[in-house]
Amino acid sequence: MASWAEIEAQAPELAALAREFLDAFVHKTLATLRRDGSPRISGSEVIFADGELWLGSMWQSLKARDLQRDPRFALHSGSPDPDAGWHGDAKLAGRVEEVTDEEIKTRIVGGKGGPGPSHVFRCDIAELSVVSLPDPPEFLVIESWHEGRGVKRVERR
Repeated sequence: MASWAEIEAQAPELAALAREFLDAFVHKTLATLRRDGSPRISGSEVIFADGELWLGSMWQSLKARDLQRDPRFALHSGSPDPDAGWHGDAKLAGRVEEVTDEEIKTRIVGGKGGPGPSHVFRCDIAELSVVSLPDPPEFLVIESWHEGRGVKRVERR
C-alpha cells in the first residue's frame, strides 16, 4: 500500500487531478464494512498532511468502529449533478491505520476535531481512479493507479 506522497511521486498528474476532485467538496462518501460484512456508507472529511491522507471521525462512531474491526475502506470525492457542471470525480480504496498518539492527532486534525475525543486514521492506498471529461466532452477518460501496476488510461466513447 502507498502513502499519498508515494502516489504523487509515482503518478504526479493523476494524483494532482484526484486531489482537485477531493478538494472540491468538504464531504466525501466513505464506504466501510459492518460487523456482518455488509457495506456501510458515511459522510466523511479528509485531511492531507505530512504526505498522507487522513480520515477523522467522532469518538466511537459506527464508521470508526467499522474501521477498527476491518481497516478496508473506499472513498468517493463527491461530484455535482451533470447539469450543474460535472466534469469528473475521484475514487480510492485501501486500508487505514488508527493513530492514537495525541500529539500526532492534534497536529493532523488541529481545531477541526471538535470538542472531546476523536479518531484519526492514516490511509494506505491500494488503488486510485479518476473519471473525467476532456474538453470538448466527447468521451469519458478513466485513469487509474494500482499498487505495483502504475497508471492505466482508458477512453470510453
